[in-house]
Amino acid sequence: MGKRLLVYDGTAKAGEKLLRSAWSTGAKLYRGMRRVDATHGAASWEDALRWLAAQGEQDRIDEVQFWGHGKWGKVYIAGDVLERAQLQPDHPQHDLVKALRASLSPGALMWFRTCETFGAAPGQDFAQHLSDFLGARVAGHTFVIGALQSGLHGLLPGARPHWPLTEGLREGTADDPRDAFDSSPGAPNTLHFMNGSIPEAWFRASS
Repeated sequence: MGKRLLVYDGTAKAGEKLLRSAWSTGAKLYRGMRRVDATHGAASWEDALRWLAAQGEQDRIDEVQFWGHGKWGKVYIAGDVLERAQLQPDHPQHDLVKALRASLSPGALMWFRTCETFGAAPGQDFAQHLSDFLGARVAGHTFVIGALQSGLHGLLPGARPHWPLTEGLREGTADDPRDAFDSSPGAPNTLHFMNGSIPEAWFRASS
């Protein structure tokens, strides 16, 4: 069995002391409950990717969860962004993403527990290209998330996004998203932050 890893935004930001404490405390809780094998509060995406690659040198990686901020097609550590650009050969972090790919087990999962990352057209584009590049399952949300986390969808490599382009969208269009709804019990594909697994049905289109 491969490693289950949790990376979170470990930077400090004025006005977000409680939120960032929740990420670090939650990571310790997940580790204590043996839901993950190791955690890391990252200072940047270079830091996060290097840590993941180092973990993968010891054992293959079955799962990576990332906790932090997101927008449509983007995942943030402070102001540093992970997006489709890192998949291009000329990006400075491309080799680190390739090292992560080499570390993943067959059927591995990359789960972004961040607001809106898989929402609208930019989010679906990011999800599809990342899954195909890594050869791994990816998962992310279309709503603003907190204790409740709505709009969770998974994607298999080689598949196309199967959720509505406007899911979770409060303002703007699928091509130009401006704002997203908060998560709620009645929103699609909602789970609590203490739920550490994704239903398999959420990786495919509903019949």
